[in-house]
Amino acid sequence: MKPGMEVGQTAVVTFEVTPDMFAQFEGNVVHPAYSTVSMVYHMEWASRKIILPYLEEHEEGIGGTVQVKHIAPSGAGTKVQVKATLIQLKKNTVLTKVEASNEAGLIGVGEVVQAILPKEEIKKKIESSLMV
Repeated sequence: MKPGMEVGQTAVVTFEVTPDMFAQFEGNVVHPAYSTVSMVYHMEWASRKIILPYLEEHEEGIGGTVQVKHIAPSGAGTKVQVKATLIQLKKNTVLTKVEASNEAGLIGVGEVVQAILPKEEIKKKIESSLMV
């Protein structure tokens, strides 16, 4: 890992809610609103943006834990901002606090844990999972 990553750093993902982000299962829309699945995706993406500048060529980030509380709905066309803040860095483990907001206020909160590992180690873990 390259030096310089520090507690307090932030990254943001901003987007407009579209129908492909709606709560749905097997293609059937349950609610025409921003889904928890999409929120998890955007929280992970904002958190990943923090680590990207610090990855060495032989390293990659891998998700470990996502905790999310979906507080309020956000319909089609609303603008959402997901902000990740680095709150803890221990060796190769990165913990971020994440908050999702729209024009009306806070719609979700959570935490994302990522590990930074050698790409070769990740590859071996994936390959060994296929041998089960």
